[in-house]
Amino acid sequence: MTEAAARRYQVGIAGTGAIALACAAWLRQAGHGVMLWSPGGQGAEALRTQPLEAGGVQPCTVTVDVADDAAQLGRASDVLLLALPVNGHRRVMDALLPFLRDGQTVIVSSMASLSSLYLHEGARRAGKQVTVASFGTTVLTARRESGTQVRVMTRRKAVGVSALPGANVAQALALCTALFGDGFFPEDSVLASALANVNPQSHGPLAVFNWTRIERAENWPQYHCMTPGVSRAIEALDLERRAVARAFGIGLGPIEDHFARSFGTASTRLEDIAAELHAQRGGPPGPVRTDTRYVTEDMPYGLAFVEALGQIAGVPTPATRTIVDAASLVNGIDFRQENDLLAPLGLANETVAGLLARL
Repeated sequence: MTEAAARRYQVGIAGTGAIALACAAWLRQAGHGVMLWSPGGQGAEALRTQPLEAGGVQPCTVTVDVADDAAQLGRASDVLLLALPVNGHRRVMDALLPFLRDGQTVIVSSMASLSSLYLHEGARRAGKQVTVASFGTTVLTARRESGTQVRVMTRRKAVGVSALPGANVAQALALCTALFGDGFFPEDSVLASALANVNPQSHGPLAVFNWTRIERAENWPQYHCMTPGVSRAIEALDLERRAVARAFGIGLGPIEDHFARSFGTASTRLEDIAAELHAQRGGPPGPVRTDTRYVTEDMPYGLAFVEALGQIAGVPTPATRTIVDAASLVNGIDFRQENDLLAPLGLANETVAGLLARL
């Protein structure tokens, strides 16, 4: 057993949504200390006096600590886990940055739009030696049922991990295994982690082509609504994702491989995979709010990010552009302007070689 595997860590979690609560329950059940911080201010208040109850694949009742602010979370933790929507990454990273310590590891779950690079470069400018580990997707899938209750639906079978600095990826893998168990594998770079996340490609068309269901707050099972036509649109976005990745020297498998790794599906066509998952799980239900992360996160930080990379590399992304345009049209929001990481990262003036050198 490695030193990392035998150690019990104090993990500080920024966020109180479904993934944050699921991770808190999982880590406490594994014997690690957990402190939660609600960047919004109130999301963890009930957990000061009540236990956290998890149902689903890892049922347990545990107690967690609650931090008053970013300073307390940063100072009390061996490891920090950012488990919150990517549209909150920049604000939370800026809040935590003054309290990071040399030798700490920050895990970004899940990273998008190179938010990990934003944190790592900020820490380096501040003279701090930290490791920033990135997941391309979450280790767990979950639903938050209340401020003290979460249903853990899936523990993904395989999750890629990258690290900044890149030389620390083996250390990051050992840490993630000590926290969550087996199933982690190294990604080539943080950019590979960002592009390995297929949520934007699957969620974008699902949201656009089921928009009236979302606006009417209907109960709709999303895999059942991943019809052959919607699957065709998802596949088109996936081809563009992979073409952009190739322009940066990154080889990515098709979206069908992601479903096989994460959920053990046996079908080869996306529409059949969707039918298989619907038959197995009967869900999960699709979003019923127009501020769903399928548009607020996946459009600006997923699809618009792929567009931006395509512009750097000279790779056309017409299908991706179409979905972003359609989502922007029905929402009355230009989602390309909602990404608060592209400008500080300077991607508009970057080159392929320049960006790869930073990674």
